[in-house]
Amino acid sequence: MKKKAIPHIHIGTLNTYNELLGFPKPRNPLFSIQRFEDFPLLAADGPIKLTMDFYQITFKKNCGNKIIYGQSLYDFDEGVLSFFSPKQVVIKEPDQIAPTGFIVLIHPEYLRGHALESKIKNYGFFDYAVNEALILSAEEEDFIQHIFIQLEKEFNRAIDHLSQDVILSNLDLLLTYSNRFYTRQFITRKQHYNSLLVKFEALLDELFAESTLAEKGLPNVTDIAAAFHLSSRYFSDLIKEHTGRTTQQHIHDKLIDKAKEMLSATNLSVSEIAYQLGFQHSQSFSKLFKAKTDQSPLTFRAGFN
Repeated sequence: MKKKAIPHIHIGTLNTYNELLGFPKPRNPLFSIQRFEDFPLLAADGPIKLTMDFYQITFKKNCGNKIIYGQSLYDFDEGVLSFFSPKQVVIKEPDQIAPTGFIVLIHPEYLRGHALESKIKNYGFFDYAVNEALILSAEEEDFIQHIFIQLEKEFNRAIDHLSQDVILSNLDLLLTYSNRFYTRQFITRKQHYNSLLVKFEALLDELFAESTLAEKGLPNVTDIAAAFHLSSRYFSDLIKEHTGRTTQQHIHDKLIDKAKEMLSATNLSVSEIAYQLGFQHSQSFSKLFKAKTDQSPLTFRAGFN
């Protein structure tokens, strides 16, 4: 039986968004903050795929709704912050109960010319999966909720020449603290993540022990993160936080160890070694090897003769 296709709704403007929810026309076409308590329960026969042309920040509490990102099902719990980039795809299950909290929608044009325009692109959590949301402590929840309330108050004031600056300053504060709280989340879950790090090292050992690199190519961050059901950005931030090194650096370290082993223990040419390690061009392998060891592959091999 053919699997039923999931309906896809793309929302390009705040006017479309408000019409879909039965709200009045937006006060500002590029920025909005709303309470989930004011949302209607949307009837649907099944999940809906959603994409929007806005940055989204959601702060949800007391919510029984479920959202799927990829193959991961996520239940919103007390004090959860989620971040979505423009055009990011999420799959939303039908509403069960009305959540409480806030949703902020920011069109990229609203940030034009402000320092936050470039700064927001550096926050990795806008590329995290839904199941990698920020789970807030009680103290953090109170603090974050206060910022959302301030944003709401400013948004509902009569507009003047400073309105946008004040809103963006509060958004900047919200994102700065969210970044801090994500770092805390990495630390407080250290025991869980230590287990993941061990599995990460084991996976690298397994990949480089196999003789399939020539066929599959070098391991990449996206595929490794997917093996742990994590987004590449979250996985990379996690590895960097706990080891001080990027995922790519770990891959290269393992690669160089394997290359040294092959250079010292086999008679394979440099080109053959490069090919077996997944390189299409031996020059790329030699360049990386020299960058990591300050020696060419042939110079390294000569030290064993």
